[in-house]
Amino acid sequence: MNRVRTAGLFLLLPLLFGAAFPAIKLGLDYVPPLLFAAGRYLLSALLLLGFSAATTDAWLPRTRDDWIAVFGAGVFFIGGTGLLYLGQQFTTSGVAAIIYSLIPILTPLIAWGLLPHERFSRRYVLGLFVGFVGVALVIRPDPSNLLGESVVGEGLVLLAATSVTLGSVLIRRYRPTMSVVALTGWAMVPGALLQLAFSAAIGESLVAVRPTATVLLLLLYLAVFASGVGFAVYFYLLETIGPLQVNLISYLIPVVAVTVGWFFLDEPITALTLVGFGVIVVGFALLRGDDLAPILRRRLRGLRRRPAA
Repeated sequence: MNRVRTAGLFLLLPLLFGAAFPAIKLGLDYVPPLLFAAGRYLLSALLLLGFSAATTDAWLPRTRDDWIAVFGAGVFFIGGTGLLYLGQQFTTSGVAAIIYSLIPILTPLIAWGLLPHERFSRRYVLGLFVGFVGVALVIRPDPSNLLGESVVGEGLVLLAATSVTLGSVLIRRYRPTMSVVALTGWAMVPGALLQLAFSAAIGESLVAVRPTATVLLLLLYLAVFASGVGFAVYFYLLETIGPLQVNLISYLIPVVAVTVGWFFLDEPITALTLVGFGVIVVGFALLRGDDLAPILRRRLRGLRRRPAA
């Protein structure tokens, strides 16, 4: 029964996270980007902190490492996603999700400078190179127009992915004592406040908000399901099946985002974009092939042992 539940949650998570990219894209028609991001995370913070307070005693930051993790994750993991909202003004939700799928490849690169035990290998360097080739195929920068809207938007999404990766590495470096769900909830508070500060700095205004039932539903989906339920499922799977297998979800999320964006938003899907995504997946396989091989062998053995229907 536990295996069935885990498998169901594994399939649910990319649906929750993948649909968030088209939801953001659609919401930008009604709310300025940084205001939209801040509203999502403030509402989600209330939900996650309320859940944590009701289910665990370790929901308050107490130690120095707790506070460093809260603000580090708040600035980079949560605050940095404001760049995603800014970038999605100029690119499709599917392309944004594909660029985000580079996070598992970026993680060892950023961890190398912050976590003493992290080391590079030639295989990792090759996987990193292949991953960036995949992103280049997705972005397809035009040398004669490097500051074009689409390239700038996709560059902002790549910066957002880098910032999120840095935030997750900082959490690992400082080893907070509080629950990870509570840490995420607390991090959303400074992250949202940072987004509000930059929103004011670039001249976003509440006057530009178009309060409709559609944008309210989108905000509730992003705050309650994509962030609240999504993070709870993510951390459950992290403890149940481990980080490597959870990282594989990163490659199902773009499939959902591309499909939902195409079906509901009429976003185009180009062959070169799909090829670029495939190259990113190859980069990850090169990077973690030694870890993936035993998992695949266990899965194949399990399939062979199942009795025929």
